[in-house]
Amino acid sequence: MSETINKPRIGIIGTGAIGGFYGLMLARAGYDVHFLLRSEFSAVSQRGLRVDSQVHGVLTLENVQAYSSAADMPPCDWLLVGAKTTGNDGVAPAIIQVAAPGAKVLMLQNGLAVEDELRALLPDSLHLLGGLCFICVHRTGPGQIAHQAFGAVNIGYHSGPAADGVASQRIVEEGAALFHASGIESVAMDNLDKARWQKLVWNVPYNGLSVLLNASTTPLMADADSRELIQGLMAEVVKGAQACGHVMPDGYAEQLFKVTGHMPDYRPSMYHDFIEKRPLELDAIYARPLAAALAAGCDMPKIRALYHALAFIDRSNR
Repeated sequence: MSETINKPRIGIIGTGAIGGFYGLMLARAGYDVHFLLRSEFSAVSQRGLRVDSQVHGVLTLENVQAYSSAADMPPCDWLLVGAKTTGNDGVAPAIIQVAAPGAKVLMLQNGLAVEDELRALLPDSLHLLGGLCFICVHRTGPGQIAHQAFGAVNIGYHSGPAADGVASQRIVEEGAALFHASGIESVAMDNLDKARWQKLVWNVPYNGLSVLLNASTTPLMADADSRELIQGLMAEVVKGAQACGHVMPDGYAEQLFKVTGHMPDYRPSMYHDFIEKRPLELDAIYARPLAAALAAGCDMPKIRALYHALAFIDRSNR
């Protein structure tokens, strides 16, 4: 059987910074973890995975169970999708090949409604969940990851065969328990859409401005004009979320702003995508929230301007 009571088999679909970090942590905690890779398959197969963490120290995983094809992987009970949203067109076939009966698929991606399109491509028998990663992490080379701060994963249920809210919440808590066992904070969320809007409060300003202004978080937080722009963008996300029926906790944006001012200097994932000339995740992080808020009667002009500027930069860059 592919599952024991305490140790389900886990598959990582997309072993970049996110998939590599969490997969390594789960494997070190004793879970049976299998990693799907593309360009870095040879390097990881030969040298393993390494995380240089300012939180946990240097972590290594040798003899990685690595695969270049999903068809070669064993059936997995949990699938953690760490691929970027810009590559989601190839995710569904991999999931279908690897998923054990009744498997739980956890999307560790940024943006809004990232599960919606995937749901239509998956069998109804699979559970689909969303995971919000609050972490400062990036690749430094093939199979090499730098972890600067944080690491929590908040999880919510999207859709699947769970009979009711009690059953779906039980599955969410099962997912959170995997991370807890690996030394990672995880919260079971009862409203995935609200959780995704909460993550956008940080992602919208810092990801986009890191590209537009060619700046990491420390200089962005040190300059009066960029600070005002960040706060204005955050306020629009909060307003858009409220229009869509998701009221943020009091002081939520202010708290994220304050935390960012004290965290290590960090270049968000969109900056790394820009530098490496990969497509920017503009649809999930900007276009969908803009459309959802506008449909609810709320325009977000600062975010719209940022989105159009980034779209121009993205096309020019590629």
